[in-house]
Amino acid sequence: MNKWLEILLGLILVNVAIYLWVSSSQLGNFWDFGNAAWILLKGGILWGIIFAGIVFVILGISDLKN
Repeated sequence: MNKWLEILLGLILVNVAIYLWVSSSQLGNFWDFGNAAWILLKGGILWGIIFAGIVFVILGISDLKN
């Protein structure tokens, strides 16, 4: 895919997501994309911390063997 087309498509998608997030407060609770995005972000951060901890444990065990 052309790099300019990729950049344009990415900008369009980001703008659409931001518009939906900003306008969700005016559309009521049914289209509350901001709340769903916040919950997903918090869950992603939690899983990222868990996986980072597992990686550090595995690296520590690997260093003990050497």
